[in-house]
Amino acid sequence: MMKRLNGKWSVILLVSILTFALSAVPALAANKLIVIITPAHDNPFFKTEADVAKATAEELGYDTLVLVHDDDANRQDELIETAIARGAAAIILDNAGADASIGSVRKAKDAGIPSFLIDREINATGIAIAQIVSNNYQGASLVGEAFVVAMGEEGKYVELTGIESDTNAHVRSTAFHDVIDQFPGMEMVAQQSANWSQPQAYQIMETIIQAHPDIKGVICGNDTMAMGASAALKTAGMNHVIVCGFDGSPDVIQAIKDGDIYATGLQPAADLARRAVQQADQYIRTGSIDQPEKQSVDCYLVTKENAHEFGIFEKL
Repeated sequence: MMKRLNGKWSVILLVSILTFALSAVPALAANKLIVIITPAHDNPFFKTEADVAKATAEELGYDTLVLVHDDDANRQDELIETAIARGAAAIILDNAGADASIGSVRKAKDAGIPSFLIDREINATGIAIAQIVSNNYQGASLVGEAFVVAMGEEGKYVELTGIESDTNAHVRSTAFHDVIDQFPGMEMVAQQSANWSQPQAYQIMETIIQAHPDIKGVICGNDTMAMGASAALKTAGMNHVIVCGFDGSPDVIQAIKDGDIYATGLQPAADLARRAVQQADQYIRTGSIDQPEKQSVDCYLVTKENAHEFGIFEKL
């Protein structure tokens, strides 16, 4: 019996052991595709996320597929289905809405594909492996404080907010007001959503300027809107108006250096994307990560004094 085990049966036993061992490896490791889904790349923040995620994944030996949902939840759902059909090992997602994205992320999970969210959270836990976001409240608080100081703690101002379905829009606005509302001399004369859009911010500011030509400052939920507001103010010859944004885009950092915009809060988009891919790699290889699902990364205040310290959505 021992001789037979040392011959034919030993081979059978070895094959059985190897089959069992391979079945214990996470099934996700069989496919080396990481699908990266973000909003449109005409916003440099989202382009940076996609570029860094793609580069990091490829450095780690993965194939990548970069897709854009244009903040359309239905389109996002289609792209998640594409990732499932391709048998992706993981999805890196900057989602299209805190509530509207829950079903898509759950669909991926049910298909055995882990999702790693960046920039925006969803209003659910336990269906994404990680939700890695900038500390929007902390960063917006820094911007609010800088805005108040630049305004001399008084004067009429305007707030431009982001897409209403985006959690970050509400968090940033709340942080702004938790700071600004402590100063009774600060008077908000208009508050309107420009949907993260530069053209919309320009058009809205044109209208607001006509109604309130004596405004002293404009605080914006993102840099794209800050650029639109700044351009409208320049056109109206109101270069003295203080403008603050949020994101830390290269264009706004240059505008800060040039003195056209006062400050922004830089979100480390490159770091968020890099962390997400590294954690996806860890999960694919081991079936777990050594971080909690909810992860918050602090932002930086950028002003003319320190603008030289920052690159493309990261501190140098």
